[in-house]
Amino acid sequence: MTTVAYLTGEYPRATDTFIQREIAAVEACGVDVERFGVRRPGEEHMVGERQRSERERTTYLLESSPTEFASLLLSAACRSPLRFWRAALLAVRTRRLGRRGAARQVAYFVEAVRLAALMADRGVDHLHNHFADSSCTVAMLASELSGIPYSFTIHGPSIFFEPTEWCLGTKVERAAFCAAISNFARSQTSLFTAPSAWPRIRIVHCGVDDPGEISPAERTDELCRLLFVGRLDQVKGVVVLFGAVASMIAKGSPVSLTLVGDGPQRAELEARVRSMGIADSVHFAGYCSQEEVQQQLAASDVFVLPSFAEGVPVSLMEAMARSLPVVATNVGGVTELVQDGVNGLVVAPGDADALEAALDRLVTDADLRHRFGRAGHDAVRSDFDSMTEARRLVTLFLDPAAPGPSRPAPIPLG
Repeated sequence: MTTVAYLTGEYPRATDTFIQREIAAVEACGVDVERFGVRRPGEEHMVGERQRSERERTTYLLESSPTEFASLLLSAACRSPLRFWRAALLAVRTRRLGRRGAARQVAYFVEAVRLAALMADRGVDHLHNHFADSSCTVAMLASELSGIPYSFTIHGPSIFFEPTEWCLGTKVERAAFCAAISNFARSQTSLFTAPSAWPRIRIVHCGVDDPGEISPAERTDELCRLLFVGRLDQVKGVVVLFGAVASMIAKGSPVSLTLVGDGPQRAELEARVRSMGIADSVHFAGYCSQEEVQQQLAASDVFVLPSFAEGVPVSLMEAMARSLPVVATNVGGVTELVQDGVNGLVVAPGDADALEAALDRLVTDADLRHRFGRAGHDAVRSDFDSMTEARRLVTLFLDPAAPGPSRPAPIPLG
């Protein structure tokens, strides 16, 4: 049986439940998965039993003593000096500039030494990473130290803001494959990668579970409930959403807004809704468990994601899977999921007037909400099913060098 190690910086986080789904689906394909994180996530991410269970199954690289790290370094240097010094040279070549960059690279190298030793002890055949940033550097170095091939899933958009600093091209060229979550992610990754490595960039979507047929919630009032799920950060455009909602309320539109998630902008956003006079209509729910997110989706009428930058948002997939009509912005790979006027509405980022107009269309037209909800559910079921996408990934785990289309075929069931 093949054993795959999964590595991220922190696992499991409340914001990365799609990785938990992916791991569960990969295991359902008959692959053993060893879970690794660089550091243990904070208690704020432990929003349900699934999170706690996954945390108990995860090994954290930084949870070791200085003595053990020193012993591992010495052992690695003596056991395979050529691999050790090749990895050390790779670490030097791929470090970020400045003293801080050098110090961090030393830490990544030490973490990689421990990961390589743990993978050898556990019989790991392949190493996979998500996000392509610091933890992917650790994965790349651990692969060089151990000889175990590695791959990574690239999401965007943040990695595309600093592709050179994170040596994105080098990571692709040294990987067995790179799983891009969208055509947009594949194109941006190709931009910073040598053409000879482009065939290694394959498309594997993030996926969601199909909840089956969902009937619209029965309403006893006229209030239209808007829902946002995401990190409370400037890139998500929540301030623009507040402007649209405030204008709708001022015009007498019966709407409320719930925000699921947390982040560095939360205190500022809470102060903003108070100053705008809409605090009674805006609820901050914080981080929620997967079950609680599903409950919020079931209780809502319209899902809205007004981001300035995105990959292909899993939160949009989850909403569409539950037949919830969506409004999103034309950024990143969003339009690979949401087709304007077909299964949702798409507006320009930062345009509060356009966002308000789109929301108003859905708030005032129940038939349109139902039509978009149904079409969105069908789109997600067709192209973003978690099990099907995991089977595509397993195809690559088993034979990453096999030639084929950019979108790999899923491994046969059974």
